[in-house]
This record gives sequence, structure tokens and C-alpha cells, in this order.
Amino acid sequence: MAHVAVIGSTNLDLVATADRLPGRGETVVNAALERHRGGKGANQALSAARFGADVSFVAATGDDAEADFALALLGEAGVDLSGVVRLPGASTGLALIMVDADGENQIMVASGANGLLAPKHIRLSSAAALLLQFEIPAATVDAAVEAAEGIVVVNAAPARPLSPAVLRHTDVLIVNEVEFEELRSDLAGFAGTVVRTLGADGAEAFRLGEEVARAPAPAIVAVDTVGAGDAFCGAFTTVLAEGGGLEEAMRWGCAAGAFAATRNGVQASLGTRAEVSALL
Repeated sequence: MAHVAVIGSTNLDLVATADRLPGRGETVVNAALERHRGGKGANQALSAARFGADVSFVAATGDDAEADFALALLGEAGVDLSGVVRLPGASTGLALIMVDADGENQIMVASGANGLLAPKHIRLSSAAALLLQFEIPAATVDAAVEAAEGIVVVNAAPARPLSPAVLRHTDVLIVNEVEFEELRSDLAGFAGTVVRTLGADGAEAFRLGEEVARAPAPAIVAVDTVGAGDAFCGAFTTVLAEGGGLEEAMRWGCAAGAFAATRNGVQASLGTRAEVSALL
């Protein structure tokens, strides 16, 4: 079982669904409310664990009941949560999401403790691979990639300028089509591998602008694509940590993303390796 360390965000998502979204200064009543677990770091850690990795998770939460709820599925999946710091006086990250009958949404995120995860909180045990995202401070990402001993995988989401440390120490940078365009100028100076996910069209990989691998996505009927990218990242990094090649990792990542898109929700949609293998 390969050891994957994940450093990133964890959130509580409050989703209110109504016939329509409110206009400026307007109140819409009779919405249905659901609570979900989220945060790209937590989602990707759970994806890797369900895919068979031995996962350790480093994150920051508030010292509140919301943290217990947000981390529950990770604990059930056997993720090592000893690296999660609970910060007194801070709140666990919270996303407020409003959705209308057509699926249009408005989202406001209170980063809370995620924005307070500092380099001093990073404790890295020896791991075959390290997986990070950009929902935590840039200085913390930089400190982690500089200290990592194994393969470094960075999901540059949400997109922000790539620091010299990330460009120098990252082995694989994962972006979607929008992030790829936003970061195109930064990527010109990146010597590692860029994996661009393409949704239903699979994924492709580049080194120094030249395509080096491509993987298709299994044909599915998509229900909810929100968690597909995080599912890809967790499965992809697990396969690399196990010693698999780039194309194999992309193929499994695409299948994991496709499986997640067949279910509603994010963490609830993340499949096990056995479930994902059925798509292949």
C-alpha cells in the first residue's frame, strides 16, 4: 500500500436549493438545505484512500463541531488525521452555495482556518507522493514542495500564479482546461509534466509543450460533475505512488473522475478501486 500525503483544505458546504436565485437585496424563501463535506484537499485525500492508498492528511480547521462533521468520512476511510491542526478562535472553512432549479449557482466561501494553515503546521512523514492544491496559502504550498521527498503532484486549482518553488519542485502539475489557459504563460517555464484534464474527452500530458501521453474517459451518463476533478487527482497520485507510469495513472484518473460524475455529491461520489475498475 503506497503512502500518499495530502495537504489542503477542508470545508463544510451548506447548499440551499430553490426555484430561483435571489436578486440583489432580495430574499427567497422555502429553499431546501443540505450539508455536505468538501474542500479540495479533503476530497482528494478521500479519493486516494478509497483508491487504496495509505493517506495522511495535513489541514487546518476550527476547534468546532463543524470540523468533526467535515472530517468524518476521512476518518471512516482510515485516513491519518494526526496532521490536522485545530485552531482555537478560527472557524472551519465554510462554503455557502445557492442553487436554482436549472442548476445555476452562486457561491461564497469563508476560508476560515484554511487560510491560516502555515508552514509551521506542515509535518511530512516519508511518503511516496505528496498531493497539494491552491485552497491554502501560497507560502505553505511552497514550504511543502521544498520539503517533500517523494513525487510532488500539484493541482493548480483555483488557478493563481505559479511560484518559483512550485515550478522548481513539482513533478506533475494538474490543471483543467480553464486553469491551463489562465496559467499558460507560467507553464512556459515549467520543466515537469503538465496534465490537462478534458472532462468527457479524457486527459492529455505535456512536457515542455510536447504531448507525451493521452488517456480517454469512459463513456458515462453524467449526473453531477463537481467532484470529478478531485477524484482524478486522488486516483492519479495513488497510481504514481505505487510505481505506475504516467499513462496508466491518467487512465485510472479518468475512470475515477467518470465514476464520480455518475453520482450526486462530491465525497459521497468518490469510488473505490473496485468500483472504478468496472468502468475500465
